[in-house]
Amino acid sequence: MEKKSIDMDDNNVLLEVENLTVGYNTIKALHGVTLCIKKGEIISVIGANGAGKSTLLKTIAGVKKPISGTIKMDGQEIQGMRPDLIVKSGIAMVPEGRRIFPDLTVEENLELGAYPLSDRHLKKTIFHLVLHTFPRLKERLKQHGGTLSGGEQQMLAIGRALMGNPRLLLLDEPSMGLSPIITKEIFSLIKYINRERHISIILVEQNAHMALEISRRAYVLENGAITIEGESSSIKKNPKVIDAYLGV
Repeated sequence: MEKKSIDMDDNNVLLEVENLTVGYNTIKALHGVTLCIKKGEIISVIGANGAGKSTLLKTIAGVKKPISGTIKMDGQEIQGMRPDLIVKSGIAMVPEGRRIFPDLTVEENLELGAYPLSDRHLKKTIFHLVLHTFPRLKERLKQHGGTLSGGEQQMLAIGRALMGNPRLLLLDEPSMGLSPIITKEIFSLIKYINRERHISIILVEQNAHMALEISRRAYVLENGAITIEGESSSIKKNPKVIDAYLGV
């Protein structure tokens, strides 16, 4: 495995995954995966279909239970916890395919995302922040989610996750099914959320060009294992990555 030494101050590490192994029946989808993300950082995880990227996010989010390994948020182990408790710890996931509620309005979808919060004033404040971030959602509050365009549904899915006031956002293939123009807009919004809200982001993305462009560091996942890791600027120049994922 190709590694590049990263200076990780323990006080600045938000989430740490160590030697994570996850399986589906007898098949192991992840083998000893280790990675971490610092407070306020964007990292990307790139790899081919079936490499285990979505499984990694689902395991961090508590949807999948690991066979072994640890996941620590703020130094506290969270692996195996119920998904709702993981959400309350400050982690929110935007799943592949968006999975909004099509028969609920935009406003109702957003309200569901705020279920971890008991402070009504905080809910209201975050609601206005989400609408400021996604003005198109403000124009469509009473529309059913299923009537939105693909890009608007992605905005709604991200907005719903933000309603829980997370410190870590897990994004699974946010560009899936979107045009290049809308993809560029979504990625600009991801950078804005990271910069303005200081939310750390783990980005799983097939579009390696875009993922490496907006992330500080990156991990390459192949057949369930991390094979390359380091600064995104360096990984973009790695011949193996260029040949396998960048197509140039």
